Amino acid sequence: MSHENPIPMTPIWEHEDTSRIPFWAYTDKDIHKQELEKLFYKKHWCYVGLEAEIPQPGDFKRTVIGERSVIMVRHEDNSIYVVENVCAHRGMRFCREKHGHVKSFTCPYHQWNYDLEGKLQGVPFRRGVKQDGKAKGGMPKDFKTSDHGLTKLLVATRGGVVFASFDHDVESFEDFLGPTMLSYFDRMFNGRKLTLLGYNKQRIPGNWKLMQENIKDPYHPGLLHTWFVTFGLWRADNRSELKMDEHFRHAAMISTRGSGGKDTQTTNVSSFKESMQLNDPSFLDVEVEPWWDGPTAVMMTLFPSVILQQQVNSVSTRHIQPNGHGSFDFVWTHFGYEDDTPDMTERRLRQANLFGPAGFVSADDGEVIEFSQQGFEQKPFHRSLAELGGKEIEETDHMVSETLIRGMYAYWRKVMGV
Repeated sequence: MSHENPIPMTPIWEHEDTSRIPFWAYTDKDIHKQELEKLFYKKHWCYVGLEAEIPQPGDFKRTVIGERSVIMVRHEDNSIYVVENVCAHRGMRFCREKHGHVKSFTCPYHQWNYDLEGKLQGVPFRRGVKQDGKAKGGMPKDFKTSDHGLTKLLVATRGGVVFASFDHDVESFEDFLGPTMLSYFDRMFNGRKLTLLGYNKQRIPGNWKLMQENIKDPYHPGLLHTWFVTFGLWRADNRSELKMDEHFRHAAMISTRGSGGKDTQTTNVSSFKESMQLNDPSFLDVEVEPWWDGPTAVMMTLFPSVILQQQVNSVSTRHIQPNGHGSFDFVWTHFGYEDDTPDMTERRLRQANLFGPAGFVSADDGEVIEFSQQGFEQKPFHRSLAELGGKEIEETDHMVSETLIRGMYAYWRKVMGV
């Protein structure tokens, strides 16, 4: 006789608070579909890219919001549009290139043509064809191109970063972030023109929320990541803070680099490797930048779609792109600032090697997320714990807490109606 508890037909969050998270939140396909609708397609702003990725009129970038393909494009008047990559005729995803330059968009199936705003401007054989002096076929007389444009998204740009929403009634981007998160956003995107340095991309076989959790989890960096704890870039004993918006959906982990090396709180941590040395010590060539205003690392999670990273001189966006309930694509966009010196650009690129799919640090995260998902799928009736630092949801002046994870799931439950 089995003692295992099956998942209820309608999942129920049995624990009264969010210090215990049911595994079905990561494994239930119906829950995932509801998440896409309620968290990605309605009432939320989602990241689409940097203005620096489309510098000239006609430049475009194909990306996704949730699981829906969209195109970010710069118009002739220098404004930015985001349109859905679905032809209004027969629903084809007409744009296949990741980046490019166009004067208009044409669906290859039937050659319907759209301008850079997404307005339909050309329909082959709209008036039919002439045979024996008569027009035959074609669209009905009441057919209007203005009724059949691409789906346009609402667009918000700030500091060179582009967000979009399918929901045209969404609150303003500034209200969506709230004053606390907006101050940290503006710290990194402070009006200086951004320059694109490059991309990393990986597919991680885990639920998309696990990456949001990972960057709301200050417990693991000084335990999992040998690089961080040994060289002092991110340790539990560093001066630190955990901040949230009023809804607990967005968060920032803020840390000031320590000296590294031995410490009574790290020598018993298995990831601390006293004998580890760098073949290239320039990885620790950190230059303090005026805009830091103290912290050497600020990791922001803007729910649900993006992580904004400042780890010493490496700055990047990390775009979360769900691919079913048990997989997501993770796209890193590394950038700098137009007034960076050549030495600073080189420093940013060098330190970017800490991150990405094969990064000295981030390779660990992809692996543990994969193994966590395997455990959830194996035992979907079970639950995880997020009780470090208590069961409350509150900002802290230390790293030894899972309060940001508890906060995210309090918001998740409210929006999802769980």
